[in-house]
Amino acid sequence: MIQGSIVALVTPMEPDGSLNETALRELVDWHLEQGTDAIVAVGTTGESATLDAGEHCQVVRWVVEQAAGRVPVIAGTGSNCTREAIELTREAQSAGADACLLVTPYYNKPTQEGLYRHYRTIAEAVAIPQILYNVPGRTACDLLPQTVARLAAIDNIVGIKEASGDTPARAREIRKLCGRDFPVYSGDDATACQVCLEGGAGVISVTANVAPRLMHQMIAAARAGEREQALSLDARLAALHRDLFIESNPIPVKWALHAMGRIPSGIRLPLTWLEAAHQPRVEAAMDRAGIR
Repeated sequence: MIQGSIVALVTPMEPDGSLNETALRELVDWHLEQGTDAIVAVGTTGESATLDAGEHCQVVRWVVEQAAGRVPVIAGTGSNCTREAIELTREAQSAGADACLLVTPYYNKPTQEGLYRHYRTIAEAVAIPQILYNVPGRTACDLLPQTVARLAAIDNIVGIKEASGDTPARAREIRKLCGRDFPVYSGDDATACQVCLEGGAGVISVTANVAPRLMHQMIAAARAGEREQALSLDARLAALHRDLFIESNPIPVKWALHAMGRIPSGIRLPLTWLEAAHQPRVEAAMDRAGIR
């Protein structure tokens, strides 16, 4: 089982929007040095929405190559088109990814039966382990716990990243229906500590992009039941959990990594660079976490 602090890795870009392979590989090495437990390549934070198919697959290959088996690599391969999701998932398996993360189909708003058939079809088509991803605030589509329970019976559906409005409550409901052996990952940094204290498998994290060691330590403490230590570390990270979403993700986190000297200042339209008025607030959150 993949567990712990799993970074939803940004995709470094030049100011003209072109991919920066060197910066990406350096980020992977830095995360390994800092204790990050696994890496998600080309999720929402990796700007999957604005990478073309070739770029998407190339970023996954680069991350797999650089990780070189030292930590698991999870490829984001979700789509609102089932056929496209199958193609991306096959490419990720071919690239050597350890698992895939599949967001619920966005915009077209399928029924619960449609969601079940979507995920079942992908799982039957590609044998790689697959993690469901529910984030209704972005997709306008909510994968309900009862549907998760149906999907959990499929052998290569191996967990869920849950980022609904009340993630801890939803995580508890999923574990009740699916059993405690079905991994639930928090997709919400602000509630990840609570989810892991209650038996969650880990977090797929934006905050881990800029504070990888602290996130690793906090999640490890929470999963070990070291409540006071986990809460203390989480308190240091609380401002980051909040302010890395002061504008749409990944705008603030890319600005923070650029301020740290780790990536160039590239982001793709329709996303724009962090507004000057918001930059001091993100800086203050970084200072509070002691990462500058």
